[in-house]
Amino acid sequence: MKELLISIAQGLVEDPEAVAVDQDEPDEEGVVVFHLHVAPDDMGRVIGKQGRIAKAIRTVMRAAATRQELKVSVEID
Repeated sequence: MKELLISIAQGLVEDPEAVAVDQDEPDEEGVVVFHLHVAPDDMGRVIGKQGRIAKAIRTVMRAAATRQELKVSVEID
């Protein structure tokens, strides 16, 4: 899951080396939170107009997690 998020983010940004993902342990509801870090200049590229790209990233991650019977959340830091 972490590799999927990294590959999606690296395809969107100008500085792929600055992409980093931290993964939290599952909480009491079993939700794993991924924290996506990108360069400050690339923040707009990852969020998109009115948050459309960020919403699409979260949708893809939820769909991939469903296949593995997991629950995930993506936060862009």
